[in-house]
Amino acid sequence: VAVEDQPDVSAVLSAYNQQGDPTLYEEYYSGLKHFIECSLDCHRAELSQLFYPLFVHMYLELVYNQHESEAKSFFERFHGDQECYYQDDLRVLSSLTKKEHMKGNETMLDFRTSKFVLRISRDSYQLLKRHLQEKQNNQIWNIVQEHLYIDIFDGMPRSKQQIDAMVGSLAGEAKREANKAKVFFGLLKEPEFDVPLDDEDEEGENEEGKPKKKKPKKDSVGSKSKKQDPNAPPQNRIPLPELKDSDKLDKVMNMKEAARRVRLGPECLPSICFYTFLNAYQGLTAVDITDDSSMIVGGFADSTVRVWSVTPKKLRSVKTAADLSLIDKESDDVLERIMDEKTASELKILYGHSGPVYGTSFSPDRNYLLSCSEDGTVRLWSLQTFTCLVGYKGHNYPVWDTQFSPYGYYFVSGGHDRVARLWATDHYQPLRIFAGHLADVTCTRFHPNSNYIATGSADRTIRLWDVLNGNCVRIFTGHKGPIHSLAFSPNGRFLATGATDGRVLLWDIGHGLMVGELKGHTDTIYALRFSRDGEILASGAMDNTVRLWDAVKAFEDLETDDFTTATGHINLPENSQDLLLGTYMTKSTPVVHLHFTRRNLLLAAGAYSSQ
Repeated sequence: VAVEDQPDVSAVLSAYNQQGDPTLYEEYYSGLKHFIECSLDCHRAELSQLFYPLFVHMYLELVYNQHESEAKSFFERFHGDQECYYQDDLRVLSSLTKKEHMKGNETMLDFRTSKFVLRISRDSYQLLKRHLQEKQNNQIWNIVQEHLYIDIFDGMPRSKQQIDAMVGSLAGEAKREANKAKVFFGLLKEPEFDVPLDDEDEEGENEEGKPKKKKPKKDSVGSKSKKQDPNAPPQNRIPLPELKDSDKLDKVMNMKEAARRVRLGPECLPSICFYTFLNAYQGLTAVDITDDSSMIVGGFADSTVRVWSVTPKKLRSVKTAADLSLIDKESDDVLERIMDEKTASELKILYGHSGPVYGTSFSPDRNYLLSCSEDGTVRLWSLQTFTCLVGYKGHNYPVWDTQFSPYGYYFVSGGHDRVARLWATDHYQPLRIFAGHLADVTCTRFHPNSNYIATGSADRTIRLWDVLNGNCVRIFTGHKGPIHSLAFSPNGRFLATGATDGRVLLWDIGHGLMVGELKGHTDTIYALRFSRDGEILASGAMDNTVRLWDAVKAFEDLETDDFTTATGHINLPENSQDLLLGTYMTKSTPVVHLHFTRRNLLLAAGAYSSQ
C-alpha cells in the first residue's frame, strides 16, 4: 500500500545506506570506547556524551541494512554501558529489530531527523577529531557529521556533574543559540482604579481614638508598579481583553484579600488544607481551583467533569429565557434575580466528553471552564448554565493539558500529537501552533504576562514559546523523565518544573539557565505552585507528600554571569536539604493539584487510593 508519507520516511532512513562492514561495528565502537576511557579525566566526561547517540545510530544503521544478528550482538554488548536515564529509550530501541519496524516508529524517525546536540569544549573536540582521522575510522566520523550537532565552546571542559545536570533529553542538550533570544519576562502594568474604603476599616480606625479622617486612599492597584518594568513586554504586544466592571470588582476583592495575606517564610509556613476525593471510582485525572478558591473541578476517567462549590454558596444556573424576560433589569440585585434557586446544589456534573478528562482550567472571571480529553477535543463550558458552549477540534489524539491565560480569552492545549496550540474562545481554529517537541506535550502553562507559554514534554525538555509569533525562545534540558508539572514564579522571572524523575528543577528565564535542583520526592511530581508573593514553592507528588521549599533562598545570589550563560558551566549548589522547609504526608493520597488562596492558605487535592 502506498502510504502518503513514505517518500519522507525512506529519505530519512536512506541516510543509513552508507554503511561500513557490519562485522566491524563492534570493533569501531569498542575502539572509540577504549580511546575515551583512556583519555584525560578532563576530556573523558565530555567525550563520554558521544556513547549514547553513536550507539543508537550504529544500531539503527545495522538494523536498517538488515544485519539483524550483528545488530543484536552489538546491542547486547554495549547497551549496559549507557547512562541509566536512557533506559526507557533503550527499551524502545531493543524492540526495533527489523527494517520494517523503523518505518512506523515516530520517535525513531525524530531521532533520525533531528541532530543530537552535544556541548563540548574545543580541546576535547580536537582530541576526538584527531583520533578518528588517524584511525581512519570513517564510519564513526560519518555519523558524527551526519547525525550529531556538536556545539563547541572555548574554555574549560565541563565536569561530569555539570554535564549530568544538563543532559538526558531525547535530543541531547539545547544548542546555546536556542536560549539567546530576548524574553520579556517582566509583568504587565495593572490598570489603575481607586479602591473604596471598607466601612469596617473606618470603624477600626475610630476605635483607636484616631480622628476619623478619610485618608485620601489612592491605593490604586497600579500604585505598586507605577514605573513600567524594564523587562516587561509592551502593554499592547498582544491584544488582551478589556476589563469588565465585574473584573474590576473582583480585582478590588482580590486586593482586600491580599491586604490580609499572610507573609510566608521559613519561620511562617502556610497551613495546608487537603481536599481528598473519596470513593472516586471514576478515576480522578485532573483538578483545578478558581483563583478566589470558591470552586473546585475534577476531571475523571469516566469522561465526566464535576464542579463543586467549596464555600457555603451553592452553584446555581441562570433561569430560562421565559423567566428572565419577567425580571426588572433596573433592580439593584438583578444579578441575584437571574439565578434559579431551584437549581442550587453543591455539585454539577458536566457530560460531553467521550474519554478520560486529563486537564481542566477555570477562566479568571469564573464564567467559563475548559476541559480536555482523550477524545481529542477541548470543551468550553458555561458556569452560568453548566452546559457545553464549544468543542474545539484540532488535536486528533488525546489532549493532555489545557489552561486559560491569566487574562482570560486565550487558552493553550497540548497533546499526544506533540504540538501545543493557542486558541481564543471565540475562534474555532487555533491561533498558533507550537511545534518542536519530539514526544507528547504533557503540560502547558501561561507566563503571568500572557506573552509566553511554557510546555513540558515526554521528550524530557521544557520549551518556552512566544505567543506573538509562535517562536520557541527557550529550550531547557536536564530532566531525566517526562515533565508533568510547571509553575512560573509570580514575578515572572523563574520557572519551576517537575517530572517523573522526582526532581524539581529551577530555571532563570532571562538567562536561559538552570539555577537549582530540589531533590526529595521519590515519585512523579504532578503539582507545583508558588505562594502569592513567591516566597515558597510547594510541590505535590505521587509519593503522597506535599513538600514546601524556600524559594527566596533558592533564587538568591545566583551566578548568572555571561560566562555561565555562554558555556553552560552551571554549578548547582547541593542544598536541597537546606531549602526543604517541610514534608507533609497524606495517608494514601497522591497529590494532583496545589493552589495558594489569596491569603496564602495552601489547598491541595488528590484522590484516595486504597492500595
